[in-house]
Amino acid sequence: MDTNTTNYLNKVPEVTLTFWLIKMMSTTVGETAADFLIFNLHLGLKITSSLMGILLITTLLIQVRATRYAPWKYWLAVVLVSIFGTLVTDNLTDQVGVPLAVSTSVFTVVLLGTFWVWYAQEKTLSIRSIDTRKRELFYWAAILVTFALGTAAGDWVSEGMNMGYMNATLLFGSLIAATMIAHYKFNINTVLAFWIVYVLTRPLGASIGDWLSQSEKHGGLGVGVTSTSIAFFTCIIILVIYQSLPSRMPKHK
Repeated sequence: MDTNTTNYLNKVPEVTLTFWLIKMMSTTVGETAADFLIFNLHLGLKITSSLMGILLITTLLIQVRATRYAPWKYWLAVVLVSIFGTLVTDNLTDQVGVPLAVSTSVFTVVLLGTFWVWYAQEKTLSIRSIDTRKRELFYWAAILVTFALGTAAGDWVSEGMNMGYMNATLLFGSLIAATMIAHYKFNINTVLAFWIVYVLTRPLGASIGDWLSQSEKHGGLGVGVTSTSIAFFTCIIILVIYQSLPSRMPKHK
């Protein structure tokens, strides 16, 4: 294995409990931060979308051009993908008038199409095989679609189906638990299990974010988007710093 391949492999974090905690909280931040920028700072949906799009492109360029895994670069990209994915769905729903059921279905097809093209060309969807720039681009494209899909699915279940934020949280949490049981007890494919959970953590995080931030009148706990965003973003920073400790970083041969 050449040095370039090793460096690419080191740019994707190991799938650990810390990985899933940061991933879940980044989805919550994506939901609440988007609302904070749109409503609390009064930037509006269009300006917020444009600003986050520019920041996302800049961050992804930094991530893709990096020579090895750096936790802050990787997770900053994930947080911005989360925010932008939320805004994509919000624009389709609020600006274009696309029903959540339709956007959920469309994003599902787009994600499956992304996986199909990725697998057809690379013969793997494993995140342990992100060892070329082409695979890394497929990886980030899939992640962006999973966040947009998760936002649409979460809003469709909690709001469109009138299930409520707490019940939606329990539903998506149960689906994740069922997937983990299927993987560890019944040996379903590891890559399949990973991507199922990766998709489901988006609506789970969004539902948790809405449940915490929305007013009691709208089925939430009334914590507010500002407090929720700050609390989860602080937790993400702490965990990313923990991942950045020399003892936690990948060893290079």
